Amino acid sequence: MPADTDVVVVGGGLAGLAVARRLHRAGVPWRLLEAADRLGGRVATDAVDGYLLDRGFQVLNTAYPRLGGLVDLRALDLGWFTPGVLVRRGGRLERLVNPLRDPAGAPGTLAAGVGSLVDRLRFAALAGSYATLPVGRLLNEPETTSEEALRRAGLSPAFIEELLRPFLSGVLLDRELATSSHVLAVLLRAFARGRIGLPARGMAALPAAVAAPLPAELIALDTPVTEIAPGRVRTPAGDIACRAVVVAADPPAAATLLPRLQRVRMHSYTTYYHSTDTPPLVEPILLLDGDRRELVANTVVLSNAAPTYAPAGKHLVATSVVGPQAPPEPLVRRELDRLYGRPTADWTHLATVSVPDALPAAPPPQGHLRKPVALGDGLFVAGDHRDSPSIQGALASGWRAAGAVLAELRGEG
Repeated sequence: MPADTDVVVVGGGLAGLAVARRLHRAGVPWRLLEAADRLGGRVATDAVDGYLLDRGFQVLNTAYPRLGGLVDLRALDLGWFTPGVLVRRGGRLERLVNPLRDPAGAPGTLAAGVGSLVDRLRFAALAGSYATLPVGRLLNEPETTSEEALRRAGLSPAFIEELLRPFLSGVLLDRELATSSHVLAVLLRAFARGRIGLPARGMAALPAAVAAPLPAELIALDTPVTEIAPGRVRTPAGDIACRAVVVAADPPAAATLLPRLQRVRMHSYTTYYHSTDTPPLVEPILLLDGDRRELVANTVVLSNAAPTYAPAGKHLVATSVVGPQAPPEPLVRRELDRLYGRPTADWTHLATVSVPDALPAAPPPQGHLRKPVALGDGLFVAGDHRDSPSIQGALASGWRAAGAVLAELRGEG
């Protein structure tokens, strides 16, 4: 059993690791307890027959502010996606790119057959404002749902349904676009300003990199926490005394350990992994369904961005469906025939990965996104349910919670 300490961190996902990093940097004694046999929480990768299968399709955005201070991005050996999307509309694939990242693709984007030219210009102006305005100003704007914010920007229903709903549903895991417009603003800001990539060793390389500077002897895996109280954490092996507790478990587990927390509704999704000898696309770009069939949110050839995700001579395709129900793989495969415009009968189905509690829902009001992390009596909470529902939100909330712990402990001294 871990020894008594100043701070116990419950949960070894990104939020908990960020807490530990800041405490360690400050020289405060700490211990981290993780119920699973690995670190990373919802960010994980399984190696299967030479393929890297992330626990659901995830990507890394270099514009996340908290990322650079915790991880050397160069060491992750990132493979990059095209800064844009392909949209299937009938018999055509329309290509739209971020002109800030791909100026050469701007003329084709203006001429694309998705929405009208006015739509595309208005969306470019909206994304540009998100990218250039200070975050504080964006979060002071009147708050509504994401869908209403897009409509107020003058975007047509066709543009929203053919491009933005499928794209954003894959990002927010919210097909209704009921997520706060403040969340939409900060996430689209990151997409406009950053590059999107995959670590060569899979997304699990991210929590591994955050954890790398931490002493292994301060981290206890396979150590579930059954109860917490001010100054005490209970495990099956016994109690640990401490001055502060930070609960950085996933939102459902956090609400169980901290009954005073309001339970958060969680969004779910499923990713289908297929192997093929011949990639259906040669570009590392996200493909969306603009035909409004509303089954597949997105599909992408991961190995085009990161060849290490598949064995030599093979290619890995990830297809994501939003919602709690996982449709049968043959139905998804028929949709892939249509989306890629070629048969997929020779593809091998590697795995279906369902993530029932993938992201916390964030309907309005979310305010400035920063929910309280100090609960009183030496109890604290961290996780993407305390900030934006994203990797950035998890890291930022953990860093913020550690700062609140340090302020309280120093106040005691």
